[in-house]
Amino acid sequence: MKIALIQMKVQKANDANIQSACRQVTTAAQAGADLVLLPEMFCCPYETANFPLYAQPQGGANWSTLSACARENNVYLVAGSMPERDGEAVFNTCYAFDRQGKQLAKYRKMHLFDVDIKGGQRFFESETLTAGSELAVFDTEFGRMGLMICFDIRFPELARLLALQGAKTILVPAAFNMTTGPAHWELHFRSRAVDNQVFLMGCSPARDLSASYHAYGHSLVVSPWGEILAKLEEQEGILYCDVDLQKTEAVREQLPLLKARRTDVYDTRIVGR
Repeated sequence: MKIALIQMKVQKANDANIQSACRQVTTAAQAGADLVLLPEMFCCPYETANFPLYAQPQGGANWSTLSACARENNVYLVAGSMPERDGEAVFNTCYAFDRQGKQLAKYRKMHLFDVDIKGGQRFFESETLTAGSELAVFDTEFGRMGLMICFDIRFPELARLLALQGAKTILVPAAFNMTTGPAHWELHFRSRAVDNQVFLMGCSPARDLSASYHAYGHSLVVSPWGEILAKLEEQEGILYCDVDLQKTEAVREQLPLLKARRTDVYDTRIVGR
């Protein structure tokens, strides 16, 4: 499977961002990509006050354009994340579309980015966003995949649940900043990949120093063995990588971590809402 991660700059206008994303999806498809991943909040400048202003319902204009983009380019499109309005609530939502433009999955960010780092950045998504509570996995001809968004990667339980539901890769639209990125970006992706023996793919916006929020960039693909197979720096670009999801089984045979879990002593499972 050839995957493409689109590390794009986020402009102020929603429509300009959607059009830019679709142009780059077409470029990736022409290069042979089977699956394309977009960044977190790729259509909306990453500021809490913007999320309600840019929010659209499922099936709205952005959703429809991205569905058509997947169909016209015959790719799986994991459409980063966007502000989604559902009644009075606004969610940080990732939609996944199949090659015909049908929605395969929808994931609402479960762990909201509420931090106040000494000497760093204060950011509280909960000021305008509501947390999701549903896991998201979906099937492709290449294997089962799971979804997380950015801050979710810091919580090992979520990645483990996706692996236990059969995910062989976890796709993560994300926007780490210049405080957390250098310290933890690669560390978390490599850790979750090794913990669960899955591929981890993280797609960030490109860094824009003229914006109020400075994304770290460095989109990357990590193997189930913890190797960084491909990565970008901070600039705009498309990251291509060929992956074989069946390699997860080879790694799990060599190191049978999931089978060796002591579920008589501890467990990770869904026990309710």
